[in-house]
Parts: sequence; C-alpha cells; structure tokens
Amino acid sequence: MTDTARPKAVPTVQVDNERVRVTEWRFPPGGATGYHRHEYDYIVVPMTTGALTLIGPQGTTQRQLTTGRTYFRNFGVEHDVINANPFEFVFVETELKDGGAR
Repeated sequence: MTDTARPKAVPTVQVDNERVRVTEWRFPPGGATGYHRHEYDYIVVPMTTGALTLIGPQGTTQRQLTTGRTYFRNFGVEHDVINANPFEFVFVETELKDGGAR
C-alpha cells in the first residue's frame, strides 16, 4: 500500500447523474488519491502535462500525461495515483455509468 502521510488529492464533482460522473482531480505535489477500485469504465482528460505514479497489484509504474491527451480505461482498475511532480497536477475524470456498476 501507499504512505498515508501523503497529502490528499482533492476531487470536485462537477456532474453526477444516472449516466455519468465528472470529477476534477487536483493533486498537490506528492498528493495521492488513496488506493481504490474503479467500478465504472472511465475517461481521463489531463489538464496538466507531467508524471503520475501508479501503485497497483502489479507494482509501481510511472506514466507521462500530456495536457488534452485523453485516455480510456475499463472498470476494475485498482490503484493509488500519486502526483510525481513538484507542481500541482490536474485532470478531469468521466465515469460512464450507462453499463451499470460492475
């Protein structure tokens, strides 16, 4: 698992209805989401260019994200997401509820 002393990423839900949930995530330097499992397919739109560290069942990886370069993931992903940059990192996540919880 991850260091519980990390600052917390701050989620702001912008839309939440029967079909989608759209959340802006703001990570201070070193900030983390905490370990979680995605119950829905989701799309991430980075608002910042930089690196995120992902800690999951298969270990630790680092991903480079680019502003505006959207990516999609299927439900079931388990991880902690950590800002590996010395600056705030922001992305918008859209969860697709249409398929129902899985």
